[in-house]
Amino acid sequence: MTAHRSFEDLVAEGAAVPTEGWDFSWFEGRATEARPSWGYARSAGERLAGAEAALDIQTGGGEVLDFALSRAEPARPMCLAATEGWPPNVARATALLRPRGVVVVAAPDDAPLPFADEAFDLVLSRHPVRPYWDEIARVLRPGGTYFAQHVGPSSVFELVEYFLGPQPEEVRRARDPERERADAEAAGLEVAGLRAERLRMEFHDIAAVVHFLRKVVWMVPGFTVEAYEPRLRALHERIEKEGPFVAHSARHLFDVRKPKS
Repeated sequence: MTAHRSFEDLVAEGAAVPTEGWDFSWFEGRATEARPSWGYARSAGERLAGAEAALDIQTGGGEVLDFALSRAEPARPMCLAATEGWPPNVARATALLRPRGVVVVAAPDDAPLPFADEAFDLVLSRHPVRPYWDEIARVLRPGGTYFAQHVGPSSVFELVEYFLGPQPEEVRRARDPERERADAEAAGLEVAGLRAERLRMEFHDIAAVVHFLRKVVWMVPGFTVEAYEPRLRALHERIEKEGPFVAHSARHLFDVRKPKS
């Protein structure tokens, strides 16, 4: 679909695509990412079907929660809430989730959760910026569950280091699942299950790279086409000559319980 298109045309397209929400359908045909074997959204739907009160932390545009709730119907929690910190996503999530009875609360990602102690028996999150285990433990009822898919260490670092150069070891090891396990246990939670996988990604054109870096802003902080034009042009030529740029995402799945006593 990108044959014979110029670097300038492709970059302009990637720079123009809206970035709100976590709908990645635009990438179809121009980038791919293998999915974890556990099927987070489907499994979250199964958890929702057995919950009374559920919270989705950092819901993005609400797309994953919306899908999970569709799998849970008609057995769904009576109380449903979600948090999101980015204003455009708050509006998007509210429009999508309100018909399902979800209250979307604007809340900074690094602030305490705006809910009472022991308010939920299920807390979900897909790709939180970081898990605040003390807050998760506080809002969970005794016997409640935190079920979440996290981004793992060195995720998509082939692309990150292409633009930023080699990263320090402490940066590469950030989001280590075993460190997160220890932090969860320090907050008084019990890790019932932890699975991790690395998954192949392919970027088939430079438009996909540009859109990805604009959408997932923490990969290359402060990314703009203007600032990285020489590296983008070189990568475009490399893809044209050698084929897709290959990277690997890291994902891990947490199944965590709050003890009953």
